[in-house]
Amino acid sequence: MGAAGIIVEYNPLHSGHLRLLEAGRAALGPDTAMVCVMSGNFVQRGDFALLRKHARARAAVESGADLVLELPLPWAVSSAEGFAAGGVQALAATGVVEHLLFGSECGDVSALERVAAALLAPSFRDRLREVLPGAVSFAAARQRALTGLLPEEDAALLESPNNILGIEYCKALLGQNAPLRPVTIRREGSAHDGALAPDTHPSASGLRALLRQGKREEALSLLPPAMARAYELEEAAGRAPVFWENSHRAILARLRSMTAADFAALDQGREGIWNRLYDASRAAASLPELLAAAKTKRYAMARLRRMVLWAYLGLTPGDMPERVPYLRVLAANGTGCRLLSRMREAAAVPVLTRPAQVRRLGPEARRLFELEVRATDLYTLAYPRLSAAGGTEWREGPVILGGPAPC
Repeated sequence: MGAAGIIVEYNPLHSGHLRLLEAGRAALGPDTAMVCVMSGNFVQRGDFALLRKHARARAAVESGADLVLELPLPWAVSSAEGFAAGGVQALAATGVVEHLLFGSECGDVSALERVAAALLAPSFRDRLREVLPGAVSFAAARQRALTGLLPEEDAALLESPNNILGIEYCKALLGQNAPLRPVTIRREGSAHDGALAPDTHPSASGLRALLRQGKREEALSLLPPAMARAYELEEAAGRAPVFWENSHRAILARLRSMTAADFAALDQGREGIWNRLYDASRAAASLPELLAAAKTKRYAMARLRRMVLWAYLGLTPGDMPERVPYLRVLAANGTGCRLLSRMREAAAVPVLTRPAQVRRLGPEARRLFELEVRATDLYTLAYPRLSAAGGTEWREGPVILGGPAPC
């Protein structure tokens, strides 16, 4: 049984995601097991996940995935580069995944690999240092620095969000010398951050926008059955939808309690962005007002949101381990359970099927799990119905569907 890995958020899972699973099996063989490494309760663009991670993981397995592992928090809420690096580390650490499957606008894995190799070359780094001071943003500087190193059509791949993420995956594979072969499927449907287009696969951001606008029925009609069912069950339990607006006052309270030095520690680029956030946190009465005050053409909104989220969760750059220290199972079916049996022999790091197992691991793994515990306790405070007790991370094991129990 071969296995392919996908790095996902499923926030929420939509028909485009199902197409990727189907196309992956069509390309690699119908018996290929699909292993997802999925963000937990917080996601890469500095936001709260719409539904808690176990509900999304169940929907993924009910929709065609076989095994869902958690992407640990520090990587899940990092830049595209960090997000990709953590996902590739986790998939490589399984010891059983052979392919990395992802969508891209271009559908050309060779082109994405060429750009990735160029971005890792010393000549690119030299060129980037030359153009960065006068650039409007890092993204613009990066694309300009590639001019002359690659054909124009290759450099233009950095203009599309899924191509960018695919390039980061290829960079991670090269940089880690990971034994995974990249396979990309051309993305179809609404643009990643665009409005929903008729007769196409909807984007996750478009679906979240519908729910924020109160267009619940329209949004649910566009979701795959398992995801719609998960949403309805979580909603009935008072746990959905989760938006970061539900915690705005708590986030602002945290920011106003931080010192200038606390903000500076989060500015890894040392570009002074922390100063703008610090000043805005003292004056703004809402998070949109704060972000608007701190925003400039140079800083992407997602970067600002991530810094705010890191501040709220109490994360610092020192909380990022050098390597993913364990693989935590969120959900599996019978095929996933058989794959887990192989992973217990082949995996490069411990595989956790019960939260208590982390207590037998080293201090780095235990510290990481405690970060997850604290973050989840803050996440549950954003539920529409405030009824969840703290410590749910210690009480919730994986969702096992159609397999032996325990898996």
